[in-house]
Amino acid sequence: MSDVAAGEGFGLLADIGGTNVRFALVAPGSSEPEQAISYRGADFVGFEQAVRAYLQATGQPQVRRAAIDVATAITGDLVRLTNSPWAFSIEQTRRQFGFERLLVLNDFAALARSLPTLPPEDLRQVGRGRCEPRRAKALIGPGTGLGVSGLVPCGEGWTALEGEGGHTAFSPMTEREDAVLSVLREGYGHVSTERLASGPGLVNLYEALCRLDHEVPRGLEPGQISEVGMAGSDRHCVEALEMFCAVLGTAAANLAVTLGARGGLYIGGGIVPRLGEWFDTSPFRRRFEHKGRFSSYLAAVATLVITAENPALRGLAAALAGDG
Repeated sequence: MSDVAAGEGFGLLADIGGTNVRFALVAPGSSEPEQAISYRGADFVGFEQAVRAYLQATGQPQVRRAAIDVATAITGDLVRLTNSPWAFSIEQTRRQFGFERLLVLNDFAALARSLPTLPPEDLRQVGRGRCEPRRAKALIGPGTGLGVSGLVPCGEGWTALEGEGGHTAFSPMTEREDAVLSVLREGYGHVSTERLASGPGLVNLYEALCRLDHEVPRGLEPGQISEVGMAGSDRHCVEALEMFCAVLGTAAANLAVTLGARGGLYIGGGIVPRLGEWFDTSPFRRRFEHKGRFSSYLAAVATLVITAENPALRGLAAALAGDG
């Protein structure tokens, strides 16, 4: 770190999800993240402790500016994560670490900013369709929750949208999904799409399907349901995983027609990339194109899985540099 010019300093990037927090640095004059490290959020009492652990691990670099994304809506100085016990004050954090500049963004707004920077090898297209240049791009991604954003052209650049679209009401498309909705409504009242299209949502689906068939569910974690579902060795895991993909397809289609996303529908988050090629033949794309009078409209829209490692850090770097 001794080669940093006097009076300058590194930028700190922090991608805070419901399960993991990922850090990186950007050197003076650069917009390329480096020295990325990922931690489990549950290993720290709060954000401050995680930052200090990262700075110690990277040799206590001089940091004067930071960009943070959080998996929640940002409505004021106090930030409370939706699917994590972490909470912090933006201004107190800035003063505590001596940052001259501190940006705090929604996590999927940060990820959306990375979309123009992703090379073709960091994307895998599912199904047909194409991305029209300089048209709105939609972004959705299941992980601990369901993230939603979009990127719209603005002058020569782009503007990322901050929203909480994962909490829109779940809209079932089949009788079986109607039945699952009835089960989940008993426990939640309002059943958002996130209650099905997320890691915890995958568990909700599996357990609801077992209940509908009068069977006792096993205590499976989301990763286990995915693994067993892809292997085809348990019918309720298979159905849960297929329904998860179908529900995601409907949510993605709703987002694409809402934004007029002729620039493509991008899929981020921690779950879909791990499904690999299995996802390509899942019900996702068929459900995405199933939109009545607008089926042909959606058939022309490309759907792409983001396979890049830590893409949100790229978006944060772009935000910190003032790009996009």
